[in-house]
Amino acid sequence: MPKYMLIYRDPAEPQSPPPSPEEMQGFLQLWDGWFKQFPDQIVEMGDGLLPTGRVLQPSGVVADGPYVEAKEMIGGFSVVQAQSYEEAVEVARHCPITKIGGAIEIREFAVYV
Repeated sequence: MPKYMLIYRDPAEPQSPPPSPEEMQGFLQLWDGWFKQFPDQIVEMGDGLLPTGRVLQPSGVVADGPYVEAKEMIGGFSVVQAQSYEEAVEVARHCPITKIGGAIEIREFAVYV
């Protein structure tokens, strides 16, 4: 069955004010509910990504990254398996990240290996 990466794109501007501990707990419960709703499709829960990183240039030079020029930062990912893009989109449609203004890019694995 094909696998798809759900790439979570957060708005460039962080939420202001940051969520309270109670709001964060509620948000984590939404994620848990989403995983339980699609146990056969979500094969890798994934994780969030810190806003820092490194970029390895083709020349071998390593620079601080990611490049923040983009309007949206990649904030995390999950991996789902589905029969089609339509099914993967349906799983993504229920993802809690959309409740805080995040977008989801859905990409099918090429399966080169």
